[in-house]
Amino acid sequence: MDVVHERCCGLDVHKRTVVACLVTPRANGTPQKVIRTFDTMTADLLALADWLEAAACTHVALESTSAYWKPVWNVLEGSFALLLVNAQHVKQVPGRKTDVRDCEWLADLLRHGLLRASFVPEKPQRELRDVLRYRTEKVRDRSREVQRLEKTLEGANIKLAAVVTDLTGKSSRQILAGLVTGATSACETGATETTGPAQAAALADLAAGRLRAKLPALTKALEGRFGAHHRFLVAEHLTQIDGLEETIDRLSQEIAIRLQPVEAHLEQLDAIPGVGRRTAEVIVAEIGTDMARFPTAKHLASWAGLCPGNRESAGKRLSGRTRKGNTALRSALVEAAHAAGRTKGTYLAAQFRRLSARRGAKKAAVAVGHSILVIAYHLLRDGTVYQDLGDTYFDQRNRAQLERRLVQRLEALGNTVTVTPAA
Repeated sequence: MDVVHERCCGLDVHKRTVVACLVTPRANGTPQKVIRTFDTMTADLLALADWLEAAACTHVALESTSAYWKPVWNVLEGSFALLLVNAQHVKQVPGRKTDVRDCEWLADLLRHGLLRASFVPEKPQRELRDVLRYRTEKVRDRSREVQRLEKTLEGANIKLAAVVTDLTGKSSRQILAGLVTGATSACETGATETTGPAQAAALADLAAGRLRAKLPALTKALEGRFGAHHRFLVAEHLTQIDGLEETIDRLSQEIAIRLQPVEAHLEQLDAIPGVGRRTAEVIVAEIGTDMARFPTAKHLASWAGLCPGNRESAGKRLSGRTRKGNTALRSALVEAAHAAGRTKGTYLAAQFRRLSARRGAKKAAVAVGHSILVIAYHLLRDGTVYQDLGDTYFDQRNRAQLERRLVQRLEALGNTVTVTPAA
């Protein structure tokens, strides 16, 4: 087998240690393997880098093991050609598995050019990813805390969530504050744990805006058994929600600062139906703005895990299940697809309705998410402006077939149909 990289190294990365297998050529051309183990502290990783530089190593391969590969990558970046590989793609032959054999196997594959590197963006984009993914986690934490709040209210027979749309809206927060602080006289005295009609009416009167049109239903929903421990728990939930909202605001400000140089690209993506500011930020953070790293939109969709799987044997297709891909990008695009499906007069909405009728809403969302990603690819690559095809695109594409099918259905009901094109 041909040798592609004469001087290379395979790294088996763990939490506390890194096992390195350095391959260099002997005088007669045969490979010489040297195996050493290093700790993962920064000083030890610098010693690893010095050892590789002294041996004139050019390429280094390491598996994407959890987050443990990042310290190694940070130290070696810029000094060597690094390849981050998917552990599933380089599995060792079953049996006789050790750390030494793992790094030897990586080194052998790298030496013969048999490894496929994963996409690792430049440091500024990696930093942006970290901040944005952390904000996503905080947004989800806030949603979970709101769900816990609703669960506590249900346990107190307070059916506020059945009347209001948002438990953290202005009117809801005023009502919840009244419950917590004991705004009514009965709550202040603590004489009873039951919120009667009078107390419920006083709390409902705190509603503002359009919610006042629901005062009778709101008053009925606020009658319950709200005790001292419910008051304590609701106060804790509200404190947690306020803290998370402050954290999300700080993270959003940091993200906005880091994305200022690509503001024009964000505006391009924001024009896609279903794609808001935050989704556009996720797209830019995950794939960047330079599409040269992806030869085609199909390559990008495959990397993101938004294209059908390819598993075939004996001429039979066994499964079309999508791969995991980039979970942060995939989840954002699927969420945007659901939003696009609710828009009116757009191509993506027509595609969502067309597919969901046959395959279900979940598969339709993945397909529409794929379309959004393809659109984003072309907008970023070509620098063009989004132009919607309209919700009649699929009907116009198969106009004759659609007319024939509709006429047949009408005739089957006993009607005589004559189709006359409009002037």
